[in-house]
Amino acid sequence: MTPSGVLYIVVFFLVLLAVTKPLGLFMAHVYEGKRTFLHPLLRPLERLIYRLCGIREDSEQRWTQYAASLLAFSLVSFLFVYAIQRLQGFLPFNPMGFSTGHPPGNATPMTPDLAFNTAVSFMTNTNWQAYGGETTLSYFVQMLALTVQNFVSAAAGIAVAIALIRGFARKQMDTLGNFWVDLTRGTLYVMLPLCFVFAIFLCARGVPQTLEPYVKAKTLEGPTQTIAVGPVASQEAPKMLGTNGGGFFNANSAHPFENPTPLTNFMEILAILAISSGLTYTFGKMVGDTRQGWGLFAAMAVLFFAGVFVCYGSERAGNPILAHLGIETAAARGQPGGNMEGKEVRFGIASSALWATATTDASNGSVNSMHDSYTPLGGLIPMFNLQTDEVIFGGTGSGLYGILLYAVVGVFIAGLMVGRTPEYLGKKIEQKEVKMAMVAIIVTAFAILVFSALCSVAKFPAHGYWNPPGPATANLANDGPHGFSEILYAFSSASENNGSAFAGINVNTPWYNLLLGLAMLIGRFGFMLPALAIAGSLATKKKVPVTSGTLPTYGALWVGLLVATIVIVGALTFFPALSLGPIVEQFLMHQGKTFSMLIFPVWS
Repeated sequence: MTPSGVLYIVVFFLVLLAVTKPLGLFMAHVYEGKRTFLHPLLRPLERLIYRLCGIREDSEQRWTQYAASLLAFSLVSFLFVYAIQRLQGFLPFNPMGFSTGHPPGNATPMTPDLAFNTAVSFMTNTNWQAYGGETTLSYFVQMLALTVQNFVSAAAGIAVAIALIRGFARKQMDTLGNFWVDLTRGTLYVMLPLCFVFAIFLCARGVPQTLEPYVKAKTLEGPTQTIAVGPVASQEAPKMLGTNGGGFFNANSAHPFENPTPLTNFMEILAILAISSGLTYTFGKMVGDTRQGWGLFAAMAVLFFAGVFVCYGSERAGNPILAHLGIETAAARGQPGGNMEGKEVRFGIASSALWATATTDASNGSVNSMHDSYTPLGGLIPMFNLQTDEVIFGGTGSGLYGILLYAVVGVFIAGLMVGRTPEYLGKKIEQKEVKMAMVAIIVTAFAILVFSALCSVAKFPAHGYWNPPGPATANLANDGPHGFSEILYAFSSASENNGSAFAGINVNTPWYNLLLGLAMLIGRFGFMLPALAIAGSLATKKKVPVTSGTLPTYGALWVGLLVATIVIVGALTFFPALSLGPIVEQFLMHQGKTFSMLIFPVWS
């Protein structure tokens, strides 16, 4: 690692820390119904929305009603996005003629299975893309379907986190607020103003925002090149701030029209983690003890730094097989300049490693470099970040309610060790809460491991509909442990609602589209519903007084316990699978063997 690279990462974290309190305080005021500086402008619009939609602002819901509203909204979102995709050939703002019968030669047809996968993906805040945006979807679909979901799926995640906070903050109540009010406020006061400002910034730095057709340019060699443009900035802003990650272009944030400069790169990474980081302070403020929020932030920060420096160090060391091209010392062999395969020169290794770590800490599937080209250890970090249920800041809302479920497990473990009923924020953690937390943690692990195992052994007969004839592993670009890592990463990303990929696997087949879509649904609602059940249970309880035997949940001891709970649960669950993929590949690389079919043959 270089001093400049380390400094870049440290400065980024300090800026993130600086925005955490003001943004978190603002969100606490929004969801508590207090007046903010945006109320003179947005409050009349908020009232109008309630009136048009028949929402009673003062009417609260029990957790079951809150969950039913969430499911109903998600179902309508899915059906809307699916229909818009299938009908895009008949809809306006389609200058390239996608799905009209006369698309460009490289256009991807929006088949039923691909439309299903994409609709589920954007509804669940996953934004997994089995297609190239600039060759598949019209401007109308990009704006009305995908960009809208970037806003509301993020707001829905925040709403669930706020409901869980209320569960801890309230006492002897059976309501958690109103989902429709929380959804409206999250969209109107949090997402919309931030995205408006950020989109203007991106336009000023060179990100396109136009409804004009793609540009035709004649190259120096003579042929004509088609340059894709479109309403990019307006999608890029909620993509980052809402931890969505779905790119307008197939290359996502490695594309110069989505991420043109090092400055936009820095600000986009900051946008990815800003709301999730701010929600930790929101939590502390709403439960009446900001130390609680800073305790969660500290646990996230420890895991963040551990991941980013391991990833950066591995990519900076590079591939030892290439040591013969550079300097070899008695202490170690290293690749001159580090591993730059799959990375943009304008960003470099430190920024690429930070992006890969930050996006997989959060539920943001965007990439500014190709994870499939990382060293085995460098690629292990993003994969393991996913498998911790993305609680290291995490997605908008999902990161907070995810780490709170781990906090429930952590205080339960602490209670077992000292022989007393566990408590968290004055609420006794009993059988129901622990069971619901474990259901949420287990269900995503089930989807990842079972579906990965199934795709590692599944075979398809000739003329089969679900996949090209042959094994499911035929869709891989690499063999051996790296090929298994591509499958494992795909289902880790889908089940944890991230959306990034190793990119060495062709998933645009009915088999993968439907199975990955199912994994996204399990990961989204398998975590949300238990979180709401816990919130409903906690809200009805009275608070117990703090005694000398109460475990403080804000100091170094608590941070260490929470970090250990997250790492140990993840390690025990996924270590066998990781051993078959990136871990064994790391050892083989140091023996002179690699499984990348892009540049290097298998060395023996």
